[in-house]
Amino acid sequence: MDWKEIRGNWVVIPRNPIGIIHFLGGAFVATAPHLTYRWLLEQFAEKGYVVIATPFINTLDHSAIAQSVLLNFERTLERLYDSGELRKLYLPTYGVGHSMGCKLHLLIGSRFKVERAGNILISFNNYTAREAIPLVEQLNSTLAIEFTPTPTETNQLVQDSYQIRRNLIIKFSNDNLDQSTALTKILQNRFPEMVTVQTLSGNHTTPLGQDIKWQPGTSFTPFDALGQWFKQEVYRDLNQLKKSLLLWLNPLAPP
Repeated sequence: MDWKEIRGNWVVIPRNPIGIIHFLGGAFVATAPHLTYRWLLEQFAEKGYVVIATPFINTLDHSAIAQSVLLNFERTLERLYDSGELRKLYLPTYGVGHSMGCKLHLLIGSRFKVERAGNILISFNNYTAREAIPLVEQLNSTLAIEFTPTPTETNQLVQDSYQIRRNLIIKFSNDNLDQSTALTKILQNRFPEMVTVQTLSGNHTTPLGQDIKWQPGTSFTPFDALGQWFKQEVYRDLNQLKKSLLLWLNPLAPP
C-alpha cells in the first residue's frame, strides 16, 4: 500500500474512506508503526479506513506523550483536509492501541476533548517503571523513578474522567504482560453495556505478525513442512484478531 509520511505520522488512505483509525503501538516498537504493525494496519485500510499511525519514543512522562501524539494526529488530519486528500465529510474516528498505546488512548480520552466513535484496546499494559524497564532495577534503588501518571493514578483517572463510551478490549490467551482485567472492571462500571471484552488465541506480540512469504523448494522437505506449519499458526491468530476488530468496527460489513 501507498504509505505516506505526513507531519511525522504514517498515513495510508483508501479510495473510498468510511472511517479513520488513529493507531498507537507498544513502547519499544512504536517508532515505526507502519513497519512493525504493517499487516494489521493494512487490513483496516483494505476495509476502507484511513490509518494514521503516530510514532513516539517512550519516556517516563506518559501524559506528555499522550498530548504530543494527539497534537500530531490532529495536525496531520488538518493537513489531509486542507490538501484535499480527504474530503471534508464526517468520518467516525476510532482509537486503536496496543500495549502502551492503550494507556495513551486512555489518557487522551480522559484528559482532552476528543470525538471518538470508540476505542480498541489490545493487550493493555500499565506496569510501573521498575517492572517495565529492567535498567531501573540496576540503578540506585532509592531513586524515585516512575511513569507519570503512575499505574494507580492512570486507573483513577480513567475511572473518573474517561469519556469514550464504546470500547473493545482484546486480550490473548498466552499473554503474561496483559493487564486488562482491572481496566475491564473500571470501564464496565463506567459504561455498562458499552464495553466488549474478547479473549483470543495468541500472545502479546500477535499484533506484530507479518506476511510470511514461504516458498518451498523443488522438493518438499521437513523444513518446508515446519515453515508451512509456522505460517498457518501465525495466520490463524492474526486472522482471528483481524476478524474480531473489523466485526466490532462495522458489524454489518460483509466478511
